[in-house]
Amino acid sequence: MSRYRFERAEALAFLQSLDDASVDAVITDAPYSSGGATRGDRMSNTTLKYVHTGTILERPEFAGDNRDQRAFGYWCALWLSEALRVARAGSPICVFADWRQVPTVTDAIQAGGWVWRGIVPWDKGPAARPSMGRFSSRCEYVVWGTSGASLDLESVGCLQGLVHCHQTTDDKHHMVGKPTPVMQHLVKICPPAGIVLDPFAGSATTGVAALLEGRRFVGCELTEAYYGIGLDRLEACAQGVSLEAYRAGQRPLFG
Repeated sequence: MSRYRFERAEALAFLQSLDDASVDAVITDAPYSSGGATRGDRMSNTTLKYVHTGTILERPEFAGDNRDQRAFGYWCALWLSEALRVARAGSPICVFADWRQVPTVTDAIQAGGWVWRGIVPWDKGPAARPSMGRFSSRCEYVVWGTSGASLDLESVGCLQGLVHCHQTTDDKHHMVGKPTPVMQHLVKICPPAGIVLDPFAGSATTGVAALLEGRRFVGCELTEAYYGIGLDRLEACAQGVSLEAYRAGQRPLFG
């Protein structure tokens, strides 16, 4: 059986195509629609909203990041309820948010039927978003919960509730992509050999982390450019070669 399934699709439609109780964890980084109070504030393209001034490397825009606050909360509840249907009883869910969206995401997880369990900060390091006279915005947050009662599996163990990891250029394949080590830490909440679902997969870092940690992966991405990058990364990881080697046509000697 293939270790991953990755499709180009809209998230809600993809979730509706999946069978009931068919995945063991939902770990995702959905668009935040952050940066303002109204839809008008958020209609800027994602490069203007999220790329630091002076950044040389350009990356493709991504979709779904222009909802106002009420629409964002309602939309989250919709896809979270579908994700609940797809998850097995006791499955964990982890959803990224920035400081603006943490209150809405915690509400939406509960509106979608999940049991909210807590928040895991990702500390990006002291160099992240410094600002004079203010606290630096060096953290993003993972809102997590479970589909009903927690399974409390010894095979998973007790995971640290704080992740320290800075972003490196060579490991960032999406405009707002998360570091692979961060996602490797999170996917460990899925039982070994279980299936991790990410309906907003971007460049498939969740999927790569799942494969590296001995899990399987199911996911989708709407933006064509990032879907192509993600597909290359998953196949390279599955074959045990670097992304550069895979794109150059190199394959492992013994398969």
